[in-house]
Amino acid sequence: MSDDDILRRARRAAELHVGAVREMERFIERFSGTPDAAALAEYATLLAREEATRADRQDLLAALALEAPSVEP
Repeated sequence: MSDDDILRRARRAAELHVGAVREMERFIERFSGTPDAAALAEYATLLAREEATRADRQDLLAALALEAPSVEP
């Protein structure tokens, strides 16, 4: 895969990640503060989607040698 292809895929992965984060934002906005089974399931699904899209984006950018040694505090 060419660098251009990887970059195009990374841009798309970034777009998908932004969408996942926005979905989480909407969930939080409507969350009542009292978790029930449905809220817990939805949260788990949204969190997994957010993490998967972040990981995809990070992996693609790493393929272009764009990496941060650590982002941990």
